[in-house]
Amino acid sequence: MNIKPLADRVVIKMIEKETKNEFGLFLPDSAKEKPQVAEVVAVGPGTKDVKMELKVGDQVICSKYAGTEVKLNDVTYSILKQSDVLAIVE
Repeated sequence: MNIKPLADRVVIKMIEKETKNEFGLFLPDSAKEKPQVAEVVAVGPGTKDVKMELKVGDQVICSKYAGTEVKLNDVTYSILKQSDVLAIVE
């Protein structure tokens, strides 16, 4: 099963941060911040008013609590509007 976003939405997968700190200690899940860097895995077609600027494979920075989380095949994705993406990481 695949996720195909509609209109001006994109599907992203968060890029996990290292679970160890700079001292080599493992951090529990409760001590980690929610990551903000993600990879675009699917892009909708856009609308007549919104041209899609993102493409599959782009690494992006998005708002912390933007979008809707969806779990598919034990992988968590977020579906959000292109306008919730703040920047492309180059």
